[in-house]
Amino acid sequence: MNILIDNKSGAPIYDQIYAQIKSQIISGVLQEDEMLPSIRGLAKDLRISFITTKRAYEELEKDGFLYTLPGKGCYVAPKNVELLREEYLKEIEGHMEEIARLAVCCNLSKQDIIEMITFSLEEQE
Repeated sequence: MNILIDNKSGAPIYDQIYAQIKSQIISGVLQEDEMLPSIRGLAKDLRISFITTKRAYEELEKDGFLYTLPGKGCYVAPKNVELLREEYLKEIEGHMEEIARLAVCCNLSKQDIIEMITFSLEEQE
């Protein structure tokens, strides 16, 4: 597992850890039932407080991405298809808001945007 902390980002460190682990789970880099580093071990590796790492793990568990076995550690939870779909939909909506903002700046019509998306989808096939 690879976590990089950006002290200049302005985002809380626990949130950076949360986002990166979540991204690695969704992308498949971290596999179902894979053991994560211990809270203290990750904190030591990142040179941060274990409380910060604990908060990130707790948030991931609350959101269904991790599960904990007392005395054994934290593991990647089985993928919840609906949860993943919802995450992807939120990400798509964010990209679409950015597309709409940029389209206004470029004076693109709705039809122009539809054609661009259609072309992109055809490229994926």
